[in-house]
Amino acid sequence: MIDAFLQLDPVLQALLATFFTWGVTAAGAALVFFTSAVNQRFMDSMLGFAAGVMIAASFWSLLAPGIQMAENLGHIPWLTAVVGFMGGGIFMRLTDRFLPHLHPGLGMDKSEGVKTTWQRSTLLVLAITLHNIPEGLAVGVAFGAVAADLPSATIGGAVALAIGIGIQNFPEGTAVAMPLRREGMSRRKSFFMGQASGFVEPIAGVIGALFVLKMQSVLPYALCFAAGAMIFVVVEELIPESQGRYENIDLVTMATMGGFSIMMILDVSLG
Repeated sequence: MIDAFLQLDPVLQALLATFFTWGVTAAGAALVFFTSAVNQRFMDSMLGFAAGVMIAASFWSLLAPGIQMAENLGHIPWLTAVVGFMGGGIFMRLTDRFLPHLHPGLGMDKSEGVKTTWQRSTLLVLAITLHNIPEGLAVGVAFGAVAADLPSATIGGAVALAIGIGIQNFPEGTAVAMPLRREGMSRRKSFFMGQASGFVEPIAGVIGALFVLKMQSVLPYALCFAAGAMIFVVVEELIPESQGRYENIDLVTMATMGGFSIMMILDVSLG
């Protein structure tokens, strides 16, 4: 099975990898079939863990290979990294500014983006969908980079990134489905809305892979762009949400470090 996967077209590899990450989002949302609430300390820890995974993935899987590729292509490595990284952050800021969304646990008066009459459930799904855009893009770019046959891009590193993103998607699916269930939505519909937040990942993954295959000269920028977008999500959303309760901060901090360590192990050992 592994050999068969390695022989696939890189775009198809990216699609399958992001279907996996989408599936883990659905698994997290599926908790609504077994319980109507999740312990808050556990939820905060899982969000902290997800933040750690994304921070590690941003460096080990995206920034470091992007800098090395820039150097191999004769670019100015630090300039490529800064332009791509800040470009990813600016892109997410603009998306955050204009896309209507609502973060779990907040009232409708705290919704962000362009004002709309959309339902609360739709806005909650869009909040997590916003997180998933850079994650799917990062996986797609990573598999596209392998096809470019550059030394710093390996299939093991791309697979490690997909696994890491998948692991941290579990609490994101739960973070959408559980609040909807507590508000009286049926288990089936809560699950559907929770898993729907991850559907953007296969789309973004295919776009990312196609983009770098067609324009390999911008690959270092694309890797750093994905890293910047992911760090924006971590700093603007995951860390504040996970550390919103003072009594859980120490536990969440250790969970964040644990997530970072696991992603680092995956990337270094598989990459």
